[in-house]
Amino acid sequence: MLYPSLLSANLTYTLPAWRSIYAKEGLRGVFFGWGPTFVGYSFQGAGKYGFYESFKYLYGEKLFPNMNKTVVFLGASASAEFLADLALCPFEAIKVRMQTSLPPFAGSLREGWTKVVEKEGIAGLYKGLYPLWARQIPYTMVKFATFETTVAYIYKTLGKPKESYGKFQQTGVSFLGGYIAGIGCAIVSHPADVMVSKLNADRQAGESAGKAVSRIYGNIGFRGLWNGLPVRIFMLGTLTAFQWLIYDSFKMYLGLPTTGGH
Repeated sequence: MLYPSLLSANLTYTLPAWRSIYAKEGLRGVFFGWGPTFVGYSFQGAGKYGFYESFKYLYGEKLFPNMNKTVVFLGASASAEFLADLALCPFEAIKVRMQTSLPPFAGSLREGWTKVVEKEGIAGLYKGLYPLWARQIPYTMVKFATFETTVAYIYKTLGKPKESYGKFQQTGVSFLGGYIAGIGCAIVSHPADVMVSKLNADRQAGESAGKAVSRIYGNIGFRGLWNGLPVRIFMLGTLTAFQWLIYDSFKMYLGLPTTGGH
């Protein structure tokens, strides 16, 4: 599990923190909470990419065919994330509680779900929804719009249409565009990500979201919202690059064009 005192560690302290957890609890401690993480982000990821393609077509081709493309990308990605987070939120709430409480809040996804629902009802699984939207919607808007814009710029710089390049070259552009987009995502979403984690771990019973945010911010300050940013930039840059690489490789396998560059 992740000890609360280690959650604010920056790049300098992250590896020693992992070593400390591994020494005390082994691999189980390092990967504690993987269940809700895997299930939640699987649902969210599938929904986000699928909804994005649907909304991009709806907004860009049907409803607003003359709209600026960047505005279409922003609107489609915001709409997609809004819906996808409804699937993610319950699992995110359980994951954070499992990883930030001593003793552990629950040992499994099923146990955590049961305990939250019995104590707080279904609403307890969604008490972090608004800050999750605040984190994820700007994150996804930057992710998709930056990716689309970056890929278009890369092909423009190369001087030839996307279709003239092979599959390996096109997915290489997707990987590079994804990494650049991931850096932007990390910066935009980091303060809200910190606040979501704090809310799920430290929100008091009966406390409104606004009061909880105000109290937590008073404790950690503006600077505290940026703890761990270098690690997040590295992780999200790499993660986003591989997400686009896998997604566009899958699209090409199905005979569809890669994303962006049209």
